[in-house]
Amino acid sequence: MMAAAAETPEAAATGGPTSIQKLLFSNEFGLVVLVLLAFLVFGGMLPGYTSPFSLFAMGRQIGIDTMIGLAMMAVIVTGGLDLSVGAIGVSSAMAFGWLVEHQGLPLALAIPGALVFGGLLGAINGYAVVRSGVHSFIITLASMSIFFGVMIFLTKAEAFRGLPPEVAAFGRLRLATGTSVLLAVSLATCIALSVFYRFTILGRRMLAAGANARAAEVSGVRTGRVFVACHALTGALAAAAGLMLTARTGAAVPSMAGQLGQDWLLPAFLAPVLGGTLLSGGRVAVVGTLLGAAFVNVITSGLLQLRIGEFWIQACLGLMLLAAVLADRGRHLILRRRGLI
Repeated sequence: MMAAAAETPEAAATGGPTSIQKLLFSNEFGLVVLVLLAFLVFGGMLPGYTSPFSLFAMGRQIGIDTMIGLAMMAVIVTGGLDLSVGAIGVSSAMAFGWLVEHQGLPLALAIPGALVFGGLLGAINGYAVVRSGVHSFIITLASMSIFFGVMIFLTKAEAFRGLPPEVAAFGRLRLATGTSVLLAVSLATCIALSVFYRFTILGRRMLAAGANARAAEVSGVRTGRVFVACHALTGALAAAAGLMLTARTGAAVPSMAGQLGQDWLLPAFLAPVLGGTLLSGGRVAVVGTLLGAAFVNVITSGLLQLRIGEFWIQACLGLMLLAAVLADRGRHLILRRRGLI
């Protein structure tokens, strides 16, 4: 109360928004309200919705979808897109399975190896975008097929099911609160990315290059290298999502993200866009991405338990993505007219 009172005269004098106004009009606050509202509605309608098993399964899926969303967020910051996140994630998971099952590497080496492999695939995308000048949509549309096709050829479409039991045990692990450890991994990643974008030179350069590449170049930022780094970060995060999915299933399966990894595309866009990441670039919403993934999974889990058809759920999620883009644009127009941004 004292803090709000202290800010009011300053806000009145400058005409700027107070901290409370910023909070109430933020994407994060709106998502928290929507998540709680949806959870209460489904919890009241479905007796088993709030059971420990249901909450654990929901938290585990939120953790995976958050990591997928963070992977897309890392490249949206440049104003670009990466349609190959699913293909990179599956390819990295298969590389992990090959390193462990065929090469006999311990998990302490195979996990970093898979993350580096994903980062390299992402860097290939970034280098192709920078060198060719072609929009990342086209480049990653092509690389999605290339990465997935080469992976299928090299692995002969066979899964790696002889992984150490620790892999599946990690996917089933619950913390003291009953929360999935996969959700905890995503939370830790969110914290690390928040620090990265706010306090590191490279993170700030990524935001600057995404907001205005020409101005950043004039300021001494080598935007080409920064864009490659953004794509490499996307690849590493996609690889992390692939490893998390491997831990959940206990095996590295070529079809874990659907044909060409297309099953990841909708959650990859939904979480960051709902969270407030600007499609035009220059702004990230790490916490918003987590909340966006939570909202999507709360809705999806409830609809599944209501026995709504999978087709209608996909249609609902697609409409949700469209509504999020339109609502975000409308929200910014209203706030700009009122002088709140």
